[in-house]
Amino acid sequence: MVFQLFRGPAQPAIPETKASATGPVIAYASSGRVAWSPRDTVSLTKTGFSGNPVGFRAVKLIAEAAAALPLVLQDAERRYDMHPALSLLTNPNPGQGRAELLEALYGQLLLSGDGYLEAVNGGTTGLPFELHVLRSDRMRLIPGNDGWPVAYEYSVGARKHRFDMTGETAPICHIKSFNPQDDHYGLSPMQAAAQALDVHNSASRWSKGLLDNAARPSGAIVYSGGDGYGTLSPEQYDRLVGEMEAHHMGARNAGRPMLLEGGLDWKPMGFSPSDMEFHKSKEAAAREIAVAFGVPPMLLGIPGEATFANYQEAHRAFYRLTVLPLATRVAATLGTWLSAQSGEAFELKPDLDQVSALAAERDQQWARVAGADFLSAEEKRRILGLPPLAEPGNE
Repeated sequence: MVFQLFRGPAQPAIPETKASATGPVIAYASSGRVAWSPRDTVSLTKTGFSGNPVGFRAVKLIAEAAAALPLVLQDAERRYDMHPALSLLTNPNPGQGRAELLEALYGQLLLSGDGYLEAVNGGTTGLPFELHVLRSDRMRLIPGNDGWPVAYEYSVGARKHRFDMTGETAPICHIKSFNPQDDHYGLSPMQAAAQALDVHNSASRWSKGLLDNAARPSGAIVYSGGDGYGTLSPEQYDRLVGEMEAHHMGARNAGRPMLLEGGLDWKPMGFSPSDMEFHKSKEAAAREIAVAFGVPPMLLGIPGEATFANYQEAHRAFYRLTVLPLATRVAATLGTWLSAQSGEAFELKPDLDQVSALAAERDQQWARVAGADFLSAEEKRRILGLPPLAEPGNE
């Protein structure tokens, strides 16, 4: 039996809309970029980028290499040497050029897993008037009932600005890395390397502590009283602690001989650096950081086999496995976003023919394609990623 406590007027039927079945479920699955406070973007940036030379160099190496890649813009018919979108990327805003803008975008993506570009409308071609990279730690995504973002909120202190994403064109281009545990925010290499960063930073602090104490481990002062008692009086204890702090602690007192009175004996404690092998632990942690970012260790100066041939192979692998996939994905997303802004269909991608690290591979590919007599000219151009030749009279 069903009891109906309240009876009201019949509700109007809700019109059906096409939407993902899982959208309402994932909309509020998580409220932040990470679930643990020591791994938030601000903390990881301080410890892993500003405070760690390996993390700093890995981020700079990838961001600078990806930002320096030449970009080509083409549609289904031709490749453009001059285009409003290329002009916009060349001069995105008064304070940055192309290299600075893209380096900041790649840096944010590597540090937080998310990159945000703001479009300043007002251009005459439908394209944005300016482009700006926004800090990912200040941005918050606001999902709608269907799981897709309806707005982005940018906070600086107590001031907030809301970007509405429900209009005809999106003012924010959100580029994110794959994250299997979050529907709205990306997973950065810095988060994957967080434990190795802690080990590397701890080893550096340990090394600094040893240098401050003449590379000697700590010890203990043992008191053996002549009357059979092994304890000091409060006055004797306070005096001993004061003398230790004043004359035998700190870098300026390193190596200073210790004068012990009757009944006191120095007993070294702890392991030596060779026993702990913390140098090897530090190198292993550095290699793990490099692996997380996809940078060959020898390019970061980490000790290992670094012959000339190996360095060439490492340099080629760095571009092929790390820089190009990242730059291709970012350029494709950026091209799709700018296409929607302008209303003109085109694609943006790195120009592989101008990457010096891949010159040998490209030469081999061009030779193979050119020597394939069973392929037509159009088929060869399609394999090489080039648009078809313009028909006579349509150039």
